[in-house]
Amino acid sequence: MPLTGGEIRLDYGHDGRVAYLTLDHGKFNIITWETRQVMADRFAEIDADNKVQVVVIKGDGEHFSSGGDIAGFMEVDPIDFTDLGQNVTAPSRSPKPVIAAVDGYCFGVGFELALSSDIRLATERSEFALPEMRLGMIPGSGGTQRLARLIGLSRAKYHVMTASRIKAQQALDWGLVAGLQPDRAALDAEVERVVTTLLGFSPLAARTAKEVLDKGIDAPLYSGIELERKAYSMLRSSKDFAEGVAAFGEKRAPKFQGR
Repeated sequence: MPLTGGEIRLDYGHDGRVAYLTLDHGKFNIITWETRQVMADRFAEIDADNKVQVVVIKGDGEHFSSGGDIAGFMEVDPIDFTDLGQNVTAPSRSPKPVIAAVDGYCFGVGFELALSSDIRLATERSEFALPEMRLGMIPGSGGTQRLARLIGLSRAKYHVMTASRIKAQQALDWGLVAGLQPDRAALDAEVERVVTTLLGFSPLAARTAKEVLDKGIDAPLYSGIELERKAYSMLRSSKDFAEGVAAFGEKRAPKFQGR
């Protein structure tokens, strides 16, 4: 059936501190209606696991994802679209840092999945697009809003309304991705470098930084600064901060516990 199929494998690394989610649905990693719910289920499991500190999302095929199961959507009752995007955008609600490792096509809902992640790293051959206008539709899982906030309203309007692709170098220049690598092997190495960096920080501080950035960006500047100030004050009383200060003074690596 068009709406089923595909898998999102969940593996762990770094002694269980890193969760790797791999899109596994052929060459193009088409995201079906079923796959959307699997993503939500995977994040429910990850978010409940206090040992996991970082999440990585990648594709197993030749491309990260060419988008959703277009024909299959005609089999979904319109009322079921009311909560569209609440499942595939689970990375945005996770308290843990989420890295999207993009190689090749990153289109449609696949792009929205990457946009809902915290850090996007890509290869030089990667391309990004929200092509829904070609179908008489618009993005429905946060694409219009997240893209506009990342690259600006004018650019987002152009690429959404013309369904134009964003090449890798342009994505880097606009801050859509944090870095480009020449190929997938180099991308994997860079992902691991960033993962190792994140693992060296306090999980509590990482969670707080994500929350302050996400919530503060949509608030007036004064409110965002006030949120930051209160979060800073809260972390000041944490054991991780005390450990960080002690480790700095003793010239050793800190041993954070996430509290």
